[in-house]
Amino acid sequence: MTKLLRYLKPYRAAAIAAPLLMALEVVMDLLQPRFMASIVNDGVMKNDLGHIGLTGIWMILAAIGGLLGGMGCTYFAIRASVGFGTDLRNALFRKVQTFAFRELDRFSGGTLVTRLTNDVMQVQMLVQIILRMLIRSGLLFFGSIAMAFLISPKLSLIFAVTLPLFFVFLYALLSKSIPLYRTLQAKLDRVNSVLQENLSGIRVVKAFVRAAFERARFKKANEENYETGLRAARLLAVNNPVMTLLLNASIVCILWAGGAQTWEGSLAIGSLAAFLTYVTQTLNAMVNLGNSLVNISRAKASSDRIVEVLAAEASMEESPAGMPVAPEAAPYGQVEFRGVSFGYAEGGEEPVLKEISFIAKPGQTIGILGSTGAGKSTLVNLLPRLYDPTEGTVLVNGIDVKSLSQEELRGQVGIVLQQAVLFSGTIRDNIRYGRPDASREEVESAARAAEAHDFILSFPEGYDTEIGQRGITLSGGQKQRISIARALLAKPNILILDDSTSAVDLRTEARIRAALKARMAQCTCFIIAQRISSVADADRILVLEDGRIVAEGSHDELMAASDVYRDIYDSQLGLEEASHA
Repeated sequence: MTKLLRYLKPYRAAAIAAPLLMALEVVMDLLQPRFMASIVNDGVMKNDLGHIGLTGIWMILAAIGGLLGGMGCTYFAIRASVGFGTDLRNALFRKVQTFAFRELDRFSGGTLVTRLTNDVMQVQMLVQIILRMLIRSGLLFFGSIAMAFLISPKLSLIFAVTLPLFFVFLYALLSKSIPLYRTLQAKLDRVNSVLQENLSGIRVVKAFVRAAFERARFKKANEENYETGLRAARLLAVNNPVMTLLLNASIVCILWAGGAQTWEGSLAIGSLAAFLTYVTQTLNAMVNLGNSLVNISRAKASSDRIVEVLAAEASMEESPAGMPVAPEAAPYGQVEFRGVSFGYAEGGEEPVLKEISFIAKPGQTIGILGSTGAGKSTLVNLLPRLYDPTEGTVLVNGIDVKSLSQEELRGQVGIVLQQAVLFSGTIRDNIRYGRPDASREEVESAARAAEAHDFILSFPEGYDTEIGQRGITLSGGQKQRISIARALLAKPNILILDDSTSAVDLRTEARIRAALKARMAQCTCFIIAQRISSVADADRILVLEDGRIVAEGSHDELMAASDVYRDIYDSQLGLEEASHA
């Protein structure tokens, strides 16, 4: 928790004002029993109505002062805690944006959502509780003990017995509740993950009639969260009964001993009443501290999870050097892989890519073929530095990509994923996502090249059509074509098409390829495809198998020299041609 205090610095004035105003309220509260004792001892017992009236006025003024102090404390505590939570949430979001894919593999979407929302809220609530309730409880605790001691040092010995019991009980409760709430937050992660997966894939769920399965999966995660929460509630349920027992036992002891002193005449009745009030305030402060254990325990678990994200070391270091993207030493848009190997696990598992080496010259189109799991997408993910290779070097324009800033490198690389990702908003906003200042003509030109212009105009609002979250109102092929238009509008020097026309018919795909060839003549293009027809006219084709390049060359060269390529060709096109013969 202390590691997060720096986010409270911008609100230090409010964070200081809140305890000071709370101190004012506590002082006024501590004066009330003294005024009451004075009224009883010097007013009621002596039948002095003037003293009663004057002291009553002071009590009212003290109450008003305490009210103003409490209101001011509440205002500044809320201002500081809400500002703290806002800045912490922003810092977490910025940190997540810097994550490489390795960190995103480590922290799932569900757990990041929980940490950015529920965990931050728990810590924010703790800050508010500290600035209000805990400060009040602490000041009231020590202040009441001091005031009680001034009234009767002898009776104050009761604290020597009750307070150690309070502290031992609270320590035991806290030590057991913190791990339990850490587990509870992990269970909440699971609930959010299942919910997020279900909502994002609801169409698939309905298409395969898997609603019952999803209900059972969510029910299991939800019940595990419930059971853990119930265990935590059972543990903390003993807090109030134990605290109340100690409080009542203390009051009984004080009445027994204090009553004897009153009968002896060594302690006035008003003073005994004031002493009882101070003891009650002291023990109530301890009860309030015990009741705050829920927030303290959850906030401690949440703060650990937040710090884990903030402290996550980037697996990919940002280059401080401002090297140019296109030095004179290498042609603009040239890509080279030198002995590249890569594995997702940082252990002894077999790498996904093994000793990959090739050169793509500017303006060339490189086709990448291979079976599922061969490493095609992984290979192109190394180019914009979504991952760093385990061994070997990836160079762009003759420069190791690790020597370039990520912004500089990725500004030169356009990528269209197989799973088209669109954002809520209009079609126009999605196309110009990488170039918000693009003109209307540029947007439409990119859409025409991606064969998207016609279907966009078929909508009543055209380019201003709202597409909903993740483009849910569009078909798979439409989303892919908008993604292609978005990449083309950015005018990259290197374009990666990762099976990005899989949902498009062959005729439309052919037109897209022709438009790309005309529009991106100087662009180095990588095409990953399942269909051999998608890469047949590429300048070079790389055939991957088990993470290695097993064949490379043009379509004609591979047909003549590669058994693997011919097998792929026959399985896709050979039988079809035979059926038409």
